[in-house]
Amino acid sequence: MNWHVITGEYPPQHGGVSDYTRQIARGLADFGDAVHVWAPPVESGGNGSAASDRGVTVHRLPNRFGFNGLRYLTREIDRLPGPKRLLVQYVPHAFGWKAANLPFCFWIRSRRHESIWVMFHEVAYPFDRDETLSRNALAVLNRVMATTIAASAERLFVSIPEWRTHIQELVAPRAPVEWLPVPSGIQVVDDPVESMRLRAQYGGGAPLVGHFGTYGDSIRGILEPAAAALLDASDCRVLLVGRGSHRVARELVEQRRSLRDRVHGTDTLADDDVSRHVSACDVMLQPYPDGISTRRTSAMVALAHARPLVTTTGWLTESLWEDSGAVVLAPYDDPVALAAATAALIGDADRRARLAADGAALYDRRFHLRHSLAALQGVAV
Repeated sequence: MNWHVITGEYPPQHGGVSDYTRQIARGLADFGDAVHVWAPPVESGGNGSAASDRGVTVHRLPNRFGFNGLRYLTREIDRLPGPKRLLVQYVPHAFGWKAANLPFCFWIRSRRHESIWVMFHEVAYPFDRDETLSRNALAVLNRVMATTIAASAERLFVSIPEWRTHIQELVAPRAPVEWLPVPSGIQVVDDPVESMRLRAQYGGGAPLVGHFGTYGDSIRGILEPAAAALLDASDCRVLLVGRGSHRVARELVEQRRSLRDRVHGTDTLADDDVSRHVSACDVMLQPYPDGISTRRTSAMVALAHARPLVTTTGWLTESLWEDSGAVVLAPYDDPVALAAATAALIGDADRRARLAADGAALYDRRFHLRHSLAALQGVAV
């Protein structure tokens, strides 16, 4: 099979979809298939090196899926040998046009003579009566886009189980909508000596609580007050890992000078170094404004690394998180409760060990990359 993976981001471009798509592309190539990835151009001055993996050919479009980009896509895909399968990594805002790229959706529909599979990482911008008319108009347009894409596909996948219902409400698909788990984007590096050194460097003998992410405003709105309350309630240190973490750490210290030696940020790290820093932490604190869900790759990083995870419940949180008992849950809108739950876990070594083991087992059973590749290849796990 010749796979043609169409995505709005791919390394060195940052993002959860970027990391996920690279894992899928590499995994398909390992099965012996030819894999072509079609992605937007890399902006000048971007950080990181371009992805280069055996069996994967990356094609950069001349623009972000505009008319010239779609013409290029048509010409270049048509000249390659078949049979072809298009695997679309769908996020409405990933294809430019301010999340309103209907021409891209019509282009997908024009390729229905080929096998089209679509992975919905997101479906549509939500309606909200408190939002502006233009935002709700975008929500309508997003639904038209999702309907056009879903009606064109031979096979449909979603990153959150609940979204199966959303897709089925938009269009009667030709096949069942399947949940495809999203794995951790950071592979575990077995380097206990370096992780112990990092724990001593940042923790200084005190418990070390970590957070890994990109520090968007919505998550910072929960993380910052929770971290401040946690530092008041315990003698822990906080390690912020990932792009933007230096800025958040600096702002927390500027607000309270007494935290100067207790909050640290790493900023952007190579993936292997992210793994070493996560492994150095006693607990990972990962709040989400819509709650933990199966598409949260930063939560998957904690589970894959067997780190006890404290997180939040919200409207996207699936029942499996409470049913599993493998994570500590607190309401998304109560940073004080989140801090209290984290402080209690810091003080209970036996519970931390149990959560670490249960979280790693849950990850292996439900989210490991092999489950996604098995579904795409039609083989048993």
